[in-house]
Amino acid sequence: QFPCGRRLPCDIYWHGVSFHDNDIFSGQVNKFPGMTEMVRKITLSRAVRTMQYLFPLEYNFYPRSWILPDESSFFEKEIRMMKDRDPSWKPTFIVKPDGGCQGDGIYLIKDPSDIRLTGGLQSRPAVVQEYICKPLLVDKLKFDIRLYVLLKSLEPLEIYIAKDGLSRFCTEPYQEPTLKNLHQVFMHLTNYSLNIHSGNFIHSDNANTGSKRTFSSILCRLSSKGVDVKKVWSDIISLVIKTIIALTPELKVYYQSDIPAGKPGPTCFQILGFDILLMKNLKPMLLEVNANPSMRIEHEKELSPGVFENVPSPVDEEVKVAVIRDTLRLVDPQKQKKKDVHAVCFLQLKKKKKKNFPNYSIESYKCHVIKYGLFLCCRSQTLEHVSGAKEELLDAGPPARLAHDVSTTTEAALPSPCLKQVFPKYAKQFNYLRLVDRVAALFIRFLGVKGTTKLGPTGFRTFIRNCKLSNSNFSMASVDILYIDITRRWNSMGIDHKESGMCWQAFVEAFFFLAQKKYKSLPLPEQVASLIDFCEYHLAVLDEKRLVCGRG
Repeated sequence: QFPCGRRLPCDIYWHGVSFHDNDIFSGQVNKFPGMTEMVRKITLSRAVRTMQYLFPLEYNFYPRSWILPDESSFFEKEIRMMKDRDPSWKPTFIVKPDGGCQGDGIYLIKDPSDIRLTGGLQSRPAVVQEYICKPLLVDKLKFDIRLYVLLKSLEPLEIYIAKDGLSRFCTEPYQEPTLKNLHQVFMHLTNYSLNIHSGNFIHSDNANTGSKRTFSSILCRLSSKGVDVKKVWSDIISLVIKTIIALTPELKVYYQSDIPAGKPGPTCFQILGFDILLMKNLKPMLLEVNANPSMRIEHEKELSPGVFENVPSPVDEEVKVAVIRDTLRLVDPQKQKKKDVHAVCFLQLKKKKKKNFPNYSIESYKCHVIKYGLFLCCRSQTLEHVSGAKEELLDAGPPARLAHDVSTTTEAALPSPCLKQVFPKYAKQFNYLRLVDRVAALFIRFLGVKGTTKLGPTGFRTFIRNCKLSNSNFSMASVDILYIDITRRWNSMGIDHKESGMCWQAFVEAFFFLAQKKYKSLPLPEQVASLIDFCEYHLAVLDEKRLVCGRG
């Protein structure tokens, strides 16, 4: 542990809360810059809402949401209209403070007028969502699922999902919300940090019982009742991939701000906690995403008043140890170094033994290294070291085994991996959803100053000019008015005031406006896709011209 940071280079940096060290120039960090901000309730809701505009049917796994205080009047008006249309509709809403965690500050309401103004919404903004009144129950109790997801890489996108998760139960039998039971948090809220204080909370050493169980035990139970659990898993995987696709555009904006392209910096990975609720019809619904899911594998037990002891939790240990272990296996720098070493050895052997070295594949070259009495042991060397030393391969006689075999034996001794790759494995099914990723690439290109996350007026004008978007019906004066109007409105919503300019969400709104203006007869997804193609084409032509001029 290095509480004050570490100056010597490392292979892996494991930060406790967020990416915060600007002195890291290599290796891998277990946090993405901006991830904590991205999964806050308001930012997550905005990101998913953008995708709901484009693909409403694909993103119907997130409850209808309103952002307070910015949309307070709109929320009240919309609910009033819906009640007028259907007088029998008696909704319940759940209010979640933007920066809250562990159930802090969450409460249920029946009417928009019931929103609590204690402390002022301006000082503590929140998200209000339609409450899911018909959850799947087990033993008459409501529960949610905590799934662990590894975002191994942002570019290219690489996602893994743990094959097992945690099911966290309420501690009072569930009833649909009424004015009488709205305040009963142990009935409606599944947060472990709340229910652990209930007298009905059961700590169990058995994964199939208690107030916290493995998700696999729930699936087994559902399977025994004839439920198609493969379909349930497929729907959950789809939800996870779509959610991360919604998050990645803005995450890339944060990433380039902390780790600009072309400058030395680490690569990043991160374990995320997805909180998912199964409805009575087995449809998974996303509750929230946690950037710093708890990895504790014990709980506190009160031995006597005020005296606590940490007691192991077998259920937590079974799930979380596997997630950490396999994350480290996946990001193990030695694996890549060994691959690089093998490639260098293989190429060098073919070069030296051209006459009698057969056309073997790189996978089978190890046994031929032994045959020709050539080996290289450089587990601690980087590729650069290997490249410099590759001419110094020694004929040292046939070794008993390669150094690599030791690590292979160690790997084989470990349990089978619990993390399953879902992207790019299923990329073909989901790539059509990545339109906003391409919009982010345009935004980042015109940011101008590296390290910023907001687009200045000059950058926006350059974007319009270079992409040939201005014409007689849309002059540069109109461009300036559009920039000022949208930027002013978004900045009034409390978006980061540390730097001036057009934030990412404002640029998305402006881009959608331009797409609708230019391609009026098309549906919104096709409008956006067409404008992206149009911009990318003109920028490619511009880049080609600059390349030709540079050669000249």
